[in-house]
Amino acid sequence: MEFVSGWTAPEPTAVRGGRADGDGQEERAVCVQCGDPTEYPASTRGATLCPVCEWHEAERVACSC
Repeated sequence: MEFVSGWTAPEPTAVRGGRADGDGQEERAVCVQCGDPTEYPASTRGATLCPVCEWHEAERVACSC
């Protein structure tokens, strides 16, 4: 039995600091908190966060009522 979902993992990239490694991929945006590359292209507007920082931000702002 094969598990099928609509979610796919982001492609791993050898990008650090938002620069592409010359293989034709678009530059990746840099996380505004930790500096790691994000899943978003550099052309994305606004404050971009890596998946780890997004998770921490979601935990921080979640209502604990």
